[in-house]
Amino acid sequence: MDKKKNKGSLYLFFLVVAIIFGVVLTTYKGILNNITLGLDLKGGFEILYEVTPLNEESTLDMSAVANSVRKRVDVLGVSEPQIVIEGEDRIRVQLAGVSNPDSARNILGTTANLSFRDVDNNLLSDASIIQEGGASLSYDENGRPIVSLKIKDQAKFAEITRTVSQKPVGQNIMIIWLDFEEGDTYVAESQKAAIGQETKYISAASVNSEISGDCIISGNFSEVEARTLAGLINSGSLPVKMTEISSNVVSADFGVDALNETAIAGVVGSLLVFAFMIFMYRLPGIVSSIMLVVYIYAVFLIYSLMGAVFTLPGIAALVLGIGMTVDANIITFERIKDELYKGRSIPNAVAEGEKMSFATIFDAQFTTLLAGLIMYMFGNGSVKGFATMLMITVLCTLLLNVGVSRFLLNLIMKSNIADDKYSWFNVKKSNIPNISKNEEQFYFGPLKKYDYIGISKKYSKFVIGLCVLIVLVSGFNFINKKGFVNLGIDFSSGTKLTIISDETINVKDVEKTMSDLGYSSGFKYQTSGENTVYAITSSALSVEQLSTIKAEFTKIYGLEPGDNVVTPTVGRDLVRNAVLLSLLAWLAMMAYITVRFKWDYAISCIVALLHDVFIVLGIFALFRLEVNTELISVILAIIGYSINNSIVVFDRIRETLNDYNGPLNKDVYIKLINDANDHTAIRSIYSSITTILPIIVLLAIGSSAIFTFTFAMFIGLIAGTLSSMFIAPYIWYLIRINSKSKPKKTKKVYKEDLDEYTIKGINA
Repeated sequence: MDKKKNKGSLYLFFLVVAIIFGVVLTTYKGILNNITLGLDLKGGFEILYEVTPLNEESTLDMSAVANSVRKRVDVLGVSEPQIVIEGEDRIRVQLAGVSNPDSARNILGTTANLSFRDVDNNLLSDASIIQEGGASLSYDENGRPIVSLKIKDQAKFAEITRTVSQKPVGQNIMIIWLDFEEGDTYVAESQKAAIGQETKYISAASVNSEISGDCIISGNFSEVEARTLAGLINSGSLPVKMTEISSNVVSADFGVDALNETAIAGVVGSLLVFAFMIFMYRLPGIVSSIMLVVYIYAVFLIYSLMGAVFTLPGIAALVLGIGMTVDANIITFERIKDELYKGRSIPNAVAEGEKMSFATIFDAQFTTLLAGLIMYMFGNGSVKGFATMLMITVLCTLLLNVGVSRFLLNLIMKSNIADDKYSWFNVKKSNIPNISKNEEQFYFGPLKKYDYIGISKKYSKFVIGLCVLIVLVSGFNFINKKGFVNLGIDFSSGTKLTIISDETINVKDVEKTMSDLGYSSGFKYQTSGENTVYAITSSALSVEQLSTIKAEFTKIYGLEPGDNVVTPTVGRDLVRNAVLLSLLAWLAMMAYITVRFKWDYAISCIVALLHDVFIVLGIFALFRLEVNTELISVILAIIGYSINNSIVVFDRIRETLNDYNGPLNKDVYIKLINDANDHTAIRSIYSSITTILPIIVLLAIGSSAIFTFTFAMFIGLIAGTLSSMFIAPYIWYLIRINSKSKPKKTKKVYKEDLDEYTIKGINA
């Protein structure tokens, strides 16, 4: 390669980097402005409805229900609503940025089944007689708001008005009902006050002659009421009952604070990862940091193009994804350093390191992708949002690590500028063997050699002791009727109020206010920082009760509280789905590892995963931390992460095993495992550091709304690192020494097939 061409590769490197940063700096604002924020970042509410037909004989058409709900949302003027059908009889509605949640609740939950009836409650016609979109706000001659109706079937309307007009005076009345139910009856206006009865009909007009054209609905409407009524009529007849079985209301102020805090934490965490990679790997670390910029940009671009909703767990998954993406780089960079310590030249070490690491990266990332797919397919709400980010992370990692990182690093290699620059890879030249003097590798990394099997035995005893402690503490709590774990309302059902203020809140003041409102018992209170108090009860409060409580705290603190209501039905379903998600993820990963490796590797990984899940749940049980749906996202993410680490170790064990010639016994397996951990331990530690750093920042300065998520992730990452080094290999070792395996075939080497000598550092 001539000198001019070498310079050309270097110039191309700087040109590509300049283009990357130019595109990012000139377009990122437009992308961010186009991102759809979830209700936990923007404020708003989410309601899960159970839908049942009013007529028991009719069947549910959930698509029609969803369309009708969407029309009602249009009445509210909310942009980008999320309306999702779940199962056969449930529909989830997410409205971010809605200004009046209570009003929106009333409009969405109203059946809006319009009907025309006579004074004897006989049905004359349903809403199909009106033109689609034919209701509009108008004004009568006195300027009072009315609703104008355009009649679709004018012949039928003429017929029913003619029939009504022929009845005696006082009976010639056509009543327009909203949500007529059996037992409802018409009460004349003059009798209402006497019997103190409110009725659901919205118009009762005397019909003196046949009406062959359009008509109006008049009453004591305000302009807002008339416009809302017109919107409900236009949304179509919805002959179903929608029962609210779960809801989550987040105030706009709380959402904005959570967004700002988490965004700052994400930026700080990312910068720390950049600094760590550059410090530990020098030139490859710089390339990795450039790749991370592209990764973060690509994630936001994909979210913008997909129209996906960005949530708090999504941001946390993005920060976690930074660590997982860097992990792929660490695998490659450590492989490169391994090859350098064998005596290869820098260009050959880079080429060989990239080639040797790809299979490991693919296997590790693909298992995480399986977890993400299962979460997305069978999860809902925040779990689905987390899964979306996790899958995007995996795909970007595979594409960008292979594409951007390797392309940029190879451009530098082609320029020959890095030849003999070992310090650029944070490698001391004194640790490189001199091949020309027949020196063998003598340096294997910064860690000393350890007996990992011996450590595994001690760690296993520690885990067993921890298990006993957790079981004893949980059993004591269960006897005292506190439950084995502190189930949040997501799983146990109930109501959680989030009371916020711009100033410090005294929890005693909150308790007193609740007592004054008639809730002196049945609530427990938790603080989160100085400005937030959670009031939690096992009862699912009604919309009316919530409105009264929230109005009082809004008057006191100036900010509307958020609320989360879960019925027992939803709580049971969430527990069942959580178990199902975990089992499906384990089965899918076990099948993949069995195909790619062998069954004993798969069993070992599953045992390691059980260890990780138990450690996370055990810590939560020990310290009575709340177990909620976000924890399910964490457990599934940890499953992917832990498998990722275990596969790296097993990949090195398999590689060493394939190169080994001779009988296999207990001592050989111990040496294989110890050697594999010697080569991968530093990678596991560095990978954990780059993943844990952002999580620590999220814990320190991130939003309190995702504390459960980040703390569980912190514990899970540590558990996953330990299990990949000390549990998975140890279980594999126990299976191997206690099972009869076929003797390893000795490899045959045919000397006549060799047509050249292989010399390390030159053609190896």
